[in-house]
Amino acid sequence: MSYKVLLFLYLIAIFQCYSEILLPSQLHRDLLISSPVNCPAPNPNLYYQPVIGILSHPGDSASGRLSNATSASFIIASYVKFVEAAGARVIPLIYNEPTDKLLKKLDLVNGVLFTGGSVNSGLYFETVGRIFKKALEKNDAGDNFPLYAICLGFELITMIISGDKNILEEFKAQDQASTLQFVENANLEGTVFQRFPPDLLKKLSTDCLARQNHAYGVSPTKFLANQNLSSFFEILTTSNDEEDKVYVSTIRSRKYPVTGFQWHPEKNPFGWSSPTIPHTEDAIQTTQYVANFLVSEARKSLTRPDAQELIDNLIYNYSPTFYGKAGEAYDELYLFV
Repeated sequence: MSYKVLLFLYLIAIFQCYSEILLPSQLHRDLLISSPVNCPAPNPNLYYQPVIGILSHPGDSASGRLSNATSASFIIASYVKFVEAAGARVIPLIYNEPTDKLLKKLDLVNGVLFTGGSVNSGLYFETVGRIFKKALEKNDAGDNFPLYAICLGFELITMIISGDKNILEEFKAQDQASTLQFVENANLEGTVFQRFPPDLLKKLSTDCLARQNHAYGVSPTKFLANQNLSSFFEILTTSNDEEDKVYVSTIRSRKYPVTGFQWHPEKNPFGWSSPTIPHTEDAIQTTQYVANFLVSEARKSLTRPDAQELIDNLIYNYSPTFYGKAGEAYDELYLFV
């Protein structure tokens, strides 16, 4: 048999071998055609278009350089992005708008967020108290209505629940990153930390993943000594300031979906004004888990807002202002005048 004949027979054998090898799509072609993929129906008890109300803070955050109007207020854009990153939209709650308008907005949202800042008295304090009371009433009526209180927000709700406006103490925890130390035997089930993977939970206590920027806080001693405070809230974590003084850094209500953060979970992915803001992958994941928990709780809310009212009030009706070039504390904010 000639060389050419042998080569021809060899090539035929190879072709027959490969012709019998089928791709998965070819092997299951009939199955794919006759059995389309079935996606489970959405849970009818959950709302997949949740909206979070964020309360504005008095002023323009720039000592009048952006606006010297006495009625001005603002929301730092990082809070808005924080909520949106977890799959929710935002309605701004303007702290000094008429009470009836503010309460109407609360009937359009599925949860509320109190931001950081500096004002802890006057109309702003009263508005925080009014919204906080309304949030608890909604929960008492059977509507799962979550509330996040960050930094100043944390301080204000501790003042409200404790009934003591002097509950705060001075701490040196400005412009720093810190760890979060979980209290002994802390039950994390049902808390903001419940979905954190074990390795990230451990890193929270060993790595500086939490952005701190506050001059006041509540010591564990004062917290536990106040019966109103300790019966309403449970301490989840503590942190240490620059002088190693311990303050309460994360709390959760024993009865309501209310969580307080003395630290800033919204800053890690969206804040660039300071080199001390953590930007590691673990820090970004920390923010995402915290945001996800808020929105997952908001999806349980019974509120289903009117579509047109929602559109008319969404923060998309406003444009953020970038003023990082001026060397301000924040990169971007929404200004309401």
